[in-house]
Formats: sequence, structure tokens, C-alpha cells
Amino acid sequence: MSTAAPYTTDVSGPRHDRLRQHPTPGLYNSLFPWPDAKHPLRVMINYVVILVCRISPSLRLKNWLLSRLGVTVGDGVAWGLESTPDVFWPELITVEDHAIIGYDATLLCHEFLQDEYRTGEVVVGERAMIGAGAIVLPGVEIGAGAQVAANSLVTADVPPETTVAGVPAEPLGSDDETTEEP
Repeated sequence: MSTAAPYTTDVSGPRHDRLRQHPTPGLYNSLFPWPDAKHPLRVMINYVVILVCRISPSLRLKNWLLSRLGVTVGDGVAWGLESTPDVFWPELITVEDHAIIGYDATLLCHEFLQDEYRTGEVVVGERAMIGAGAIVLPGVEIGAGAQVAANSLVTADVPPETTVAGVPAEPLGSDDETTEEP
């Protein structure tokens, strides 16, 4: 009978350099002691407010409510229906002027793992666009004017004026590139 090696986490790279690690020793995974990290009443209030924002068609109401939870919301930010900012740590999100968060997109500021949880800021730059159903992980910065294609998983920073797509999201080729026929 073999036993598995102890679980370790590899935290390296630009996104991971910005994450804060919170060890959670004990018998259970890091999700069990979450009430020690965030008061349950605060999470419930965040959840209800975010639920209202998810179904509200009013962008002004969404921006106002989310700013009350601590999200930094720039001028002219548009949140699509069903878009979801982090429920545990919304105060770690910054969405700059005229950015678009698409339908059912999710901005996460936490990761619950086996022996720890991690938190990190998410920054969406000015005039950036997050496509429908995309997921942005904690510690990621989306540059100004960048675009994230629908249903992408953003695991690394997106440079300004860059379009990324896929799981994990990777830069798409430029339209200016020319290819030679064989």
C-alpha cells in the first residue's frame, strides 16, 4: 500500500507573486475554516447584494451597489447580466473607466486549496473587455484596452491592447501578420 506525498503548492510567476497565501492547518481542506477568514454575515450580505447586481439591468445601480461592497468601479463601467464579482473579497477588485464585464463573467479574488487559501487583487484596465462566461483568477491584471474572449480562463496577466482566448487564455495572433502560402 502506498501513501501519497504531502500536498504542496507551487506559487511562482507574476500572478502568483501577487497572491497572499493563508495556510489552513488541520484535518480538512481550506474551505472548512472559511468563517475564520471572513465573517459569515459579511459573506451573506455580499452574496445578496451581488445577486441583486447579477439580475439588475441598471448599470448605475450595479456600479453603486458594488462600490458599497468595496469594489473600485470607474466611470462608465458596464457589468453584463449574471456577471459575478468575488463574493468573499469584492474589495480586491478594481475595474477602471469604461471597462466591460460580459454576461456571466466571473472575477475571482480567492482560491481555496487543500492546505491553504490564496487571495489576490484583480485589476481590469481602462476600456478592457471581459467576454461572456470568462473567468479571471486572483492576482490577474487585464491591461488597458485588452480583450478576453468568451468562455476563457484567465490565469495570467493580459498586456494592454491584447486579445486572449482559450483555457488557459493565450494571446491571439495579430490581424496585421501576413502568412506565406506554401
